[in-house]
Amino acid sequence: MAKSPAEEHPKKAFGWAARDASGVLSPFNFSRRETGDSDVAFKVLYCGICHSDLHMLKNEWGNTIYPIVPGHEIAGEVTEVGSKVKNFKVGDRVGVGCMVGSCRSCDSCSNDLENYCPKMILTYSAKDSDGTITYGGYSDCMVANEHFIVRIPDSIPLHAGAPLLCAGITVYSPLRYYGLDKPGITIGVVGLGGLGHVAVKFAKALGAKVTVISTSPNKKQEAIERLGADSFLVSRDQEQMQAAKGTLDGIIDTVSASHPLLPLLSLVKTHGKFVLVGAPEKPLEVPAFALIGGRKTLSGSCIGGIKETQEMIDFAAKHNITADVEVIPIADVNTAMERMIKQDVKYRFVIDIGNTMKPST
Repeated sequence: MAKSPAEEHPKKAFGWAARDASGVLSPFNFSRRETGDSDVAFKVLYCGICHSDLHMLKNEWGNTIYPIVPGHEIAGEVTEVGSKVKNFKVGDRVGVGCMVGSCRSCDSCSNDLENYCPKMILTYSAKDSDGTITYGGYSDCMVANEHFIVRIPDSIPLHAGAPLLCAGITVYSPLRYYGLDKPGITIGVVGLGGLGHVAVKFAKALGAKVTVISTSPNKKQEAIERLGADSFLVSRDQEQMQAAKGTLDGIIDTVSASHPLLPLLSLVKTHGKFVLVGAPEKPLEVPAFALIGGRKTLSGSCIGGIKETQEMIDFAAKHNITADVEVIPIADVNTAMERMIKQDVKYRFVIDIGNTMKPST
């Protein structure tokens, strides 16, 4: 007979989990493995709420394993290290992003692209190497292999740095890979949410001219005056869109809801790049001539490898980039999910795990 989540491993853990596709989270006792020779254990202090968490809670992508403890923007402080750990010590400020394992031997892993490993192990709701299910950062503690631990620089507050471990690397990686990191290049950012607002900050720090593209005219002032975008396009305004045709070297599309791509593709120059990083649950439609007509590239990007994630967070520290967050207690997590659906957050909820995650909750 299978052991219960609380009995699978030696170390007691406490978090909040959803038991079914209602996605409603409630207190949950489970367990973590002992700290292995190459493991780092840490006390979770903050965890960001990613839109992926919502998709997974409700099984909208069809791969959720219940019970599910979400959270892959996890920041905290090291409490124990294994005997073979070389790069971390007790007291270090660390984080874990979207993955906690990979095969470490395939072409992707050999090229520091563990995020594209066919055997990548997600931080939550995935089968771990020992056959047990992974549980994420809406919990009081984490244990992960040293390789998948990221060091968070002292200059980055943990609550505002946690979302960089998913949102930050998700936009930083395609900016670098697709050559959209050159001074003076023109970049469009579609959607001004958790991913989009961080994309604006990274693109500006890399020297780009940034246009925010949104369905919401009321975000213009925020985008330009507070986040530093150079211009703003209302995607429903046909005159604005017509005037901006063929003006952008690349677009990072962060929207996770279904939306038309054709008008957005028209904004890209000949040889321009259109990169999807949002993950709508339904397929998007792309007319072939929208790509053929300008030798345009439509592509995707998924987080980044561990080496690049560390590079990203070090770059963020150098350029004073953090996420704009609203810190909440764990008791408000279900309300936060409802507000996120309504886009009622600027721009990332972060759970104060250290002060509000108590087993008596």
